[in-house]
Amino acid sequence: MTKTDSRIADAPPANWVDKYAPAFTRPYMKLARLDRPIGTWLLLWPCLWSIALAADGWPDVWLMILFGIGAVVMRGAGCTYNDIVDRDIDGRVARTALRPIPSGAVSVTQAFLFLGAQLLVGLAILLSLSTTAIELGFASVLLIAIYPWMKRITYWPQIVLGLVFNWGALMGYAAVRDTLDLAPVLLYLGAIGWTIGYDTIYAHQDKDDDALIGVKSSALKLGKATQKWLWGFYGAMVVGLVLAGLAGHMSAIYFVGVAAASGHLAWQTWTLDIDDDARCLKLFRSNRDFGLIVFVAMVAGRVFI
Repeated sequence: MTKTDSRIADAPPANWVDKYAPAFTRPYMKLARLDRPIGTWLLLWPCLWSIALAADGWPDVWLMILFGIGAVVMRGAGCTYNDIVDRDIDGRVARTALRPIPSGAVSVTQAFLFLGAQLLVGLAILLSLSTTAIELGFASVLLIAIYPWMKRITYWPQIVLGLVFNWGALMGYAAVRDTLDLAPVLLYLGAIGWTIGYDTIYAHQDKDDDALIGVKSSALKLGKATQKWLWGFYGAMVVGLVLAGLAGHMSAIYFVGVAAASGHLAWQTWTLDIDDDARCLKLFRSNRDFGLIVFVAMVAGRVFI
């Protein structure tokens, strides 16, 4: 099998893993989604937002580096666990059939060993944080454990994904201040709507296969009404950002940044075509840029008082 043939469907054509990584490492890198970094960004942004929200001026660079490493490792661990659980389903879906476990590139035993190694790194990073952040980290374990099973029992697995993927909105703040306040909680609640929105867009790529094999998603539940609901999901994010800024005493420039971020979400919603898989993937990936806009707004709101 050539490099081109083994490229997983939603990985960028020129991704560095397929181009440059040693052959023996590629299956494990793909298991950790290092060939598709967008998920790491989506996990990391809420962490960086809350670090900036908690800062007194410029955010702590070393803390952001720690959370960056943690996002790579824990996103990889989450994807490894998800692929172990979903190995039979993935083999029946065109977009996921070439993932390492269903394709046979990595055995289930090897995947469990790789999962354990990633979790050990994640644990080491977690234990270097504040007491409150450590407690929050352990509190997220149950949500992480149940997420892969949700698509089997509910049309709203995206809600659980939102709870998991935005946990960093609480942990980043706690890592800085060793406590929680109203502002990060409001940010967290708003970001859940953001995740439901972008993952619904993503799920439209698989809706035909999902319907055939009996897997549930918000894309199947909402169907043609997705665009209308997307205004609500993304609207909740905007409200969360505004309320978090007010509770966190952000300066006026922060709200200018929120307005720009709102425009980005509106663009996604207006231009969505749920029957165009390439468009859905492009809009899903564009949330990396949304995250950057919000982060810049957060930093500016703290630095330029």
